[in-house]
Amino acid sequence: MPWIFQTTISPHPPDFPQYTNHLPLYICMYTVIQIPYNRPSKELQRHPKTEAMKNQYHTSQLSSNQCGSSLVQTIDAPLPLVWSIIRRFDNPQAYKLFVKSCKLRSGNGGIGSVREVMVVSGLPAATSTERLDELDDECHVMMISIIGGDHRLVNYRSTTTLHEISEEGTNGGKTEVVESYVVDVPAGNSKEDTCCFANMIIGCNLRSLARITEKMAKFHL
Repeated sequence: MPWIFQTTISPHPPDFPQYTNHLPLYICMYTVIQIPYNRPSKELQRHPKTEAMKNQYHTSQLSSNQCGSSLVQTIDAPLPLVWSIIRRFDNPQAYKLFVKSCKLRSGNGGIGSVREVMVVSGLPAATSTERLDELDDECHVMMISIIGGDHRLVNYRSTTTLHEISEEGTNGGKTEVVESYVVDVPAGNSKEDTCCFANMIIGCNLRSLARITEKMAKFHL
């Protein structure tokens, strides 16, 4: 069975000795940890599509030195709009808060393309080299691997899927985004610390994606 970290809610920022010198990230951690992205399984079961997508795309067998997690975000915006933002492999800074710039090193943004991401100051990294492993516009699936960079996320692989949970809603539809990942646990760190750090980054990105696409949807109504 894969080892999955369960996000908990805390009234106080956790103690991350590896990252507490990075104030912007620390503030973001404090904000996100109070809002659970891994919703309780009881709530997830209300949407059969979510469970089906998780079972099909977000289940991984982990080795003893790996950890992983999956996060879910409901967005009050139509699926085509949300997908149009996420699928742009060449423009992650459109919603990812910690990306300063991005340049394609090879490819044109399709499967097999490689990008060089420049990270904003305040994070324990400056660059990340990433490859697009899958981009399915019909099933709305995107898979990315980190293949280089000056960070400790070795063998990081992420899968992001989108599915519509309602054709109704304030902004013309509701979309659920599921993002999961697998990564090696760095020497000197625990699985809990590694997952918590990754969850905070992904959580910030998903909240940003929701804010941006919901505003766009309202504007186009």
